[in-house]
Amino acid sequence: MEKNRHNSRPSAKPLPLLVGRKPVLEALEQGAAFEKIFLLRTATGADINTIKQKAREFNIPVSQVPVEKLDYLTKVQHQGVVAWASLLHYVDLQAGISFVVEKGETPLFLLLDGITDVRNVGAIARSALCCGAQAIILPTSHAASLNEDAIKTSAGALGKILLCRTPSVQQAMDVLRLNGIQILGTQMRGSVPVFESNLVIPTAIVMGAEDTGISKEVLKRADQLIRIPMAANFDSLNVSVATGMILYEALRQRLQTK
Repeated sequence: MEKNRHNSRPSAKPLPLLVGRKPVLEALEQGAAFEKIFLLRTATGADINTIKQKAREFNIPVSQVPVEKLDYLTKVQHQGVVAWASLLHYVDLQAGISFVVEKGETPLFLLLDGITDVRNVGAIARSALCCGAQAIILPTSHAASLNEDAIKTSAGALGKILLCRTPSVQQAMDVLRLNGIQILGTQMRGSVPVFESNLVIPTAIVMGAEDTGISKEVLKRADQLIRIPMAANFDSLNVSVATGMILYEALRQRLQTK
């Protein structure tokens, strides 16, 4: 709920690069996973249009950037296209829901709304796996790129939990609701203490950005807003810590029903 900048730590190791229009397009057509694609703002042509189309199809984030950004990423002739290869595997949200349900499990998902600190995402994944959550949902915009720092912080959990990428938080909420999964928004002054909420039924918990919390859209459309009761009036819970506390309550409730 509150941010954790980790400003004193060294910058993350860069992700592997694929450079040039044809290499990136061919990799997309072969189903390669990308963390993000950078396109020159002024780039045009059939290849560029196809790359954009494929990126939308596979929910890959695309950033349109000035040439200085691309020149910073690589010294190779880039033709206006540079892509970060993904270290992890992503699945479609509906496919992820179906997978969990077909296993006979009750969905417990996390939807990350604007969380950009890779170490927070890694810590969240670690708690999620330990507490029985099956998937983390990541929008393609305003989200952390899951690099080696995120994987290391997660102690490998990011490679063992479903990662579902969607175009937006709003679209993710639509898919979740169509599948009968309740959506719980979290905020410091939410209306219901977390231990009074029913976390046994199919549930998606929305955790908000480190600085601003969940978006107004989530506040309006969530089925319920929950909070973590605290002994002191001190809004200092880091988002990964708050996530762990809420997920542990979900685990506690679910264990009691077995």
